[in-house]
Amino acid sequence: MFQTTRNGSLLNKAVLVLNTNYSPLMICTARRAICLKYLEKVDILVTYKDKVHSPSITVVLPSIIKLKDFVHYHSMNVVLSRKNIMIRDRHTCQYCGAKSSSMTIDHIIPKERGGSDYWDNLVAACQQCNKKKDNLTPDEAKMPLQRLPRKPNRIHYFQQFINRDQTAWRPYLFLESF
Repeated sequence: MFQTTRNGSLLNKAVLVLNTNYSPLMICTARRAICLKYLEKVDILVTYKDKVHSPSITVVLPSIIKLKDFVHYHSMNVVLSRKNIMIRDRHTCQYCGAKSSSMTIDHIIPKERGGSDYWDNLVAACQQCNKKKDNLTPDEAKMPLQRLPRKPNRIHYFQQFINRDQTAWRPYLFLESF
């Protein structure tokens, strides 16, 4: 097993996975990317400066990998899940702006009033705002949303992972030219 930091965070670093035509396909962990490389399923295009060590080898962490075989995948959808709503809303309450790890999901139009589980009806909310809003709409509760929820596509989803370590991702995610 590779030696890493105490919490294994190096092997959990995000890696951009590109299809053979260089279109963004998904994001995986560095651990998965290293496995794919050793199975000869990917080419490493860009690496981080970080390295992980085992007793016999040292591996530079991949940042961008490209599949060797084309995968037919045409969907630009992001799966509707609690985790993805939190990522979209940046773990920020959409009513008061508080950031917390203990966010809840709120239905803008409550389920009891016909609201359903769609991207544009679900937002991250702190527990206090969710209790205060109760079974009301934001207008009725006098709690306007800080930003209207939208269904993200995969490119917007990937763009949220970019930080100072992932500047090489920018051209592949249509944020700048090559």
